[in-house]
Amino acid sequence: MAHRPTRSNDWGFPRWRSYGSSREAKPVRLCDRHGCDKPGDCPAPKSPNNPDRWYFCQDHAAEYNRGWDYFQGLSAEEAAERERNEARGAAGYERSRHYAWSGPGDGTRSRDERRALEALGLDEDADFEAVRGAWRRLAKENHPDVRPNDPNAAVRFQTVQAAYEVLRAAEDRRAA
Repeated sequence: MAHRPTRSNDWGFPRWRSYGSSREAKPVRLCDRHGCDKPGDCPAPKSPNNPDRWYFCQDHAAEYNRGWDYFQGLSAEEAAERERNEARGAAGYERSRHYAWSGPGDGTRSRDERRALEALGLDEDADFEAVRGAWRRLAKENHPDVRPNDPNAAVRFQTVQAAYEVLRAAEDRRAA
């Protein structure tokens, strides 16, 4: 007896299945590194300025990218021109981060920076030397080794550390 084909669920409108779902097996591209059987879902250029790509797993992509030089084979003028052209696009907006949404204020400090200053007990107009001094003083006072019987000392210490990291990163961005 001949097998009679069944009707597909995909005819007409509306589709009876979600888009992107199919009955066939999904093709999986394996990592291009010899002997690796993980999925290769991270494309990497085979050579500078070449459209051909390797497809590595995350581990081998990280190993490949560790020694990658984006400007290899370009003169200093060509590298500067490429960097200038890329800064004109969406990547150029990274420099204007101060236009991002924030809370009230004059725009010199972000909301995270103001919270960090509050955690250190400082005013919004405190300079970085005052931040460093408050961080050292509070870190010494709240260190878990100094206060072994205080269960909240570790939480206060971590808060002070996180606040200092936020403010230090902001100071580094301003200095750059």
